Amino acid sequence: MIEGPYFVLTVLGVLGTGLVAGAFCCFSTFVMRGLAALPPARGVAAMQSINVAAVRAPFMLVFLGSALLCVTIAVVTWVRWPDEGAVGLLAGSALYLFGGFGVTLVANVPRNNVLAGLAPGTADASAYWTAYVREWTLWNHVRTVASAGAAVVYVLALT
Repeated sequence: MIEGPYFVLTVLGVLGTGLVAGAFCCFSTFVMRGLAALPPARGVAAMQSINVAAVRAPFMLVFLGSALLCVTIAVVTWVRWPDEGAVGLLAGSALYLFGGFGVTLVANVPRNNVLAGLAPGTADASAYWTAYVREWTLWNHVRTVASAGAAVVYVLALT
């Protein structure tokens, strides 16, 4: 069983990646469906507001803090290579860093940036909205599964 600092880091990793997975899961299961059901101008305006609110301290602390924690877990594991759980610790870190954090940076944020540049009531915004909802949600599913997978793998590394 993992003990000492590895145990604390891993428990914090479970908590952080699990919280992020939960936030992403909410968007995948009902928030985006609710926004998609609105007229495009209202959906665009609501998502623009959500995207501004998301980059505030409460969520960013968990999201970025989990990424930093996963990097720390991976580096410490790689350098120290504990007798137990090393593969799980590296796998959990990779899942979150590439599938949760990385996908956000390369797939979701660029779409958010395009949406932010559109005026909600315009034809361009309405035309973009349908593709945005479909593509953004697809990538959100990926980061939900990856973040939840990271939490599960970290839990398994503890046993």
